[in-house]
Amino acid sequence: MSVYKTFYSRLLLNYIAGSLAAVISIASLIIFAFKEIPRNEYVWMLAVMFVSIAAMLGLEWAVFSRQIRPIRQAFHEPVGTFTEMQSIYLKTHRLPALTVKRIIGPHLFGLAVPAASLSLWLVSAGELSIPPYYVLLALLGGAFLVGMHALIEFYLTSHFIRPVLEEMQFQSLQLFGRELTLGGRVLISIKRKLRWSFFLIGAFPLLLYNLAVQFRLGDWNVDHSAYWKWAGIVLLIGLGFAFFGSRLLTRELETPIQHLYERMAEVKVGYLRTEASDLFSDEFSRLVSGFNHMLRGVRIQAARNDQLVESYFATLAAALDARDPYTAGHSLRVAEYAVQIGNLARLPKHVVDQLRKAALLHDIGKIGIPDAVLLKEGQLSEEEWEQIKAHPVLGEAILKQIEPADEMAAFLPGVRSHHERYDGAGYPDGLKGEEIPLFGRIIAVADAFDAMTSDRPYRKGMDAATAICILEKGKGTQWDPYFVGLFVQAYYEKQTS
Repeated sequence: MSVYKTFYSRLLLNYIAGSLAAVISIASLIIFAFKEIPRNEYVWMLAVMFVSIAAMLGLEWAVFSRQIRPIRQAFHEPVGTFTEMQSIYLKTHRLPALTVKRIIGPHLFGLAVPAASLSLWLVSAGELSIPPYYVLLALLGGAFLVGMHALIEFYLTSHFIRPVLEEMQFQSLQLFGRELTLGGRVLISIKRKLRWSFFLIGAFPLLLYNLAVQFRLGDWNVDHSAYWKWAGIVLLIGLGFAFFGSRLLTRELETPIQHLYERMAEVKVGYLRTEASDLFSDEFSRLVSGFNHMLRGVRIQAARNDQLVESYFATLAAALDARDPYTAGHSLRVAEYAVQIGNLARLPKHVVDQLRKAALLHDIGKIGIPDAVLLKEGQLSEEEWEQIKAHPVLGEAILKQIEPADEMAAFLPGVRSHHERYDGAGYPDGLKGEEIPLFGRIIAVADAFDAMTSDRPYRKGMDAATAICILEKGKGTQWDPYFVGLFVQAYYEKQTS
């Protein structure tokens, strides 16, 4: 509550001070320009200013109350859902941009336009003797004052909302256990923000000075056309300098930010070999150096994590193979054959890596099969064969227990489906053709080849050529014809080379 009160009071104080400064500046400009007019015309002018200021304040208070309502709600009323809190959080972030609209709208349509309209009406009625185009010049000067006021309020509001946003984040964690975030959304680009800021800061004094001089030309007995012959050139040069200077300065700040953003986007998708280029000699050089230092640490940690994962998969495969000395090394060999097929199929590198890990663990479900069944040398009974056929489902169930679940998700289909047949006669789900997951179709070929060429206690492994012939005969029935074709072709090419 105290955070909101502090924020509200500062916002209100800044607005009042800024509006008074703008009104006083406009009034001073008018008094400076028309100090020779009769007293009764001053009364009319003061009346015009009073009516216009009253209209501005009424309009702006209505807009201000509407803009501040969601923030007040977050601190004075219970927020029921996280979605509602997130919406208020987003509206709070938008408040600086809304502040600009709140100031420009009421100042323009509540103060400047009514004041100019009333002044021109009084000139046409003969109550004011000032030249009509002076009113338009005053309107132009007022517009630039409003722009500067809006600029200052934008940055002050951006500063004052930060404690409010922090308090909202704290409330969200307390109430819903979730963190509020924009998720990287850009509500107003730094390019747009800085370009307008630099332009207004450069152009405002020049324009204000020219307007003030224009009002006093009559007292100095200077011909207006002669003045504007040189003043117009100076004004154009000054505005051009402010415009192009603002673009150059904005680009100077935007370029390193964009460069770092692009490197961060690469890191976000998992590319850790990138680094930010040391192209900048200001404070951005320190940011680049810090970013690269952090990234090197991330790469070291990622490499250690990869080593741990590799060791984890290899250990599981070795533990499985150690149960049966006659199948020792089976998982590693199946993984090698699967990788060979994946490379022949030109699968992406990361997919081949996932395929290798799935192949290493394809028989992990056999851990749940009793030794009496798994290591039996004779013919299996129907019940024992059903237990063996359960190992793909058991393997999937085992891997589902490993956290984080999303890291294991890619391996599950290959483990479950490596005994499916292309003609639909396999197990456990009887999938057919390309219904069978990609990893399952590849591992099935690799698994069959190693099983046929490995020695068993009840038979000696067949030679590779015979196994290749069996794979060829089973194309399109037991195994995927495409992957069998790749494997067989690679075998024959190796024999003839």
